[in-house]
Amino acid sequence: MNSGERPAQGRVYFYLILTTFFWGGSFLFSKLGLRDVPPALFVFSRFSLAALIMLVVFARRLGALNRQILKRGFIVGLALGVTNISFVFGVQGTSISRAGVLNNLFVLFIPLITKVVWRDRIGRVNMAGIALAVWGIWLLAGGGAGFNRGDLISTICAFFIAGHIITVSKVLRDDDVYLISMVQFATVAVLAGAVMMISPLRQLSVTPNAVLSVVYCAVFPTIVCFTMQNTFQRYVTPTRAGLIYTLDPVWSLLAGFFVLGERLSPREWLGCGLIFLAALVPLAVRYTVERRLVNRYIDGVAS
Repeated sequence: MNSGERPAQGRVYFYLILTTFFWGGSFLFSKLGLRDVPPALFVFSRFSLAALIMLVVFARRLGALNRQILKRGFIVGLALGVTNISFVFGVQGTSISRAGVLNNLFVLFIPLITKVVWRDRIGRVNMAGIALAVWGIWLLAGGGAGFNRGDLISTICAFFIAGHIITVSKVLRDDDVYLISMVQFATVAVLAGAVMMISPLRQLSVTPNAVLSVVYCAVFPTIVCFTMQNTFQRYVTPTRAGLIYTLDPVWSLLAGFFVLGERLSPREWLGCGLIFLAALVPLAVRYTVERRLVNRYIDGVAS
């Protein structure tokens, strides 16, 4: 795609939806890989491979690597590292159906973080979403295995996802996307390696299933998704992107149901539904407001 060339809107939506599909697949492949590989080692292997691939493919760009790219890549890498380490521990301890829905709470954590740090206004719609999420978590706690350790870590992971999104928006400038990604992936690998060194030793089984899971997670939800997100998200508003990203738990629910045979009780389904709505409703309201403002502007220009 040439510089300044704007892709068709349908193409933008297609690739962003495809991004959510690959991200949703990371729940399934992480769950499968964690049967044979300890969580911290899984993250270390995934991001080491991703960083190595980026290094080989974009070696010609290394001449542009400078202190600022290293600094910014390191900062966003730390945020991505705690996100992915908490992600695997969460997925290991609960079903991917529940983990996918709970991870989607990042939509609600973003306004909470900006309220605490920058004194931004939360708004009644976001408060309603938070209330729905609390209700949904309460229902999950009373269904199936209850609100277990994996559910708690998945909820904490949602907070880290929000932190990573905010960090990217606040830290990154007009830098080389590929070099930033390479430094970011390498930072996650180092952080996971440190966690791996202090974690209890566990027997490792190098099976085809483990290798396939690591390769999938390194290539698709890491390299491919970050590239597509950085390439196409700039052509839509954050609200529209957020609406598209709410598809993530849909894919994890489908994968859990059809591939892993996960089944939720009616109470758990209701809880997941409320948490999904908690993320979707504020985005839908903001989208409606955006549309009205755009239409009002267009009508004003036309008149």
